[in-house]
Amino acid sequence: MSEKITLTVNGVRRTVELEGWEKLLDILRDKLDLTGAKRGCDDASCGACTVVLNGSAVKACVTPASKCRDGEVVTIESLAGGVGKLHPIQRALVDSGAVQCGYCTPGIVMRLYALFNEKPSATDDELLDALELHLCRCTGYEAIFEGAKLARSYLREAKKPRPKAASAKP
Repeated sequence: MSEKITLTVNGVRRTVELEGWEKLLDILRDKLDLTGAKRGCDDASCGACTVVLNGSAVKACVTPASKCRDGEVVTIESLAGGVGKLHPIQRALVDSGAVQCGYCTPGIVMRLYALFNEKPSATDDELLDALELHLCRCTGYEAIFEGAKLARSYLREAKKPRPKAASAKP
């Protein structure tokens, strides 16, 4: 039995046809060609598939697509500001050396994105709790934790008002 659902993905309203018990990850990767969310474990243990659904980080490999009806999904594809312009969270992970093979990175970025949208001044303990939901086999968690703290700093800096340039008087 198939049904159609409508959801907003990265700011674009999309209608997709569901066939059976598809997961959100199936819709994103197979029907919308958004491959940033990785298929790692298919049982919610690795976090590589993490996206933001209605403001909360979710593991797309276990999230029923039918539960996303009229929802808003944000994926890693929407964060960068164009070629060579990384989101501050992405930049922080690169700058801290937290990116090795990169397979887990999109999920970690999306988890931090949701956390910082909810709590811009997330504590170190809150960062650790969020990162605990992800597996990384290459980097080691110290660099990722340092990257998360750096991201918090970059985001704070990005939100500070910039002084206006003094006007030159003739």
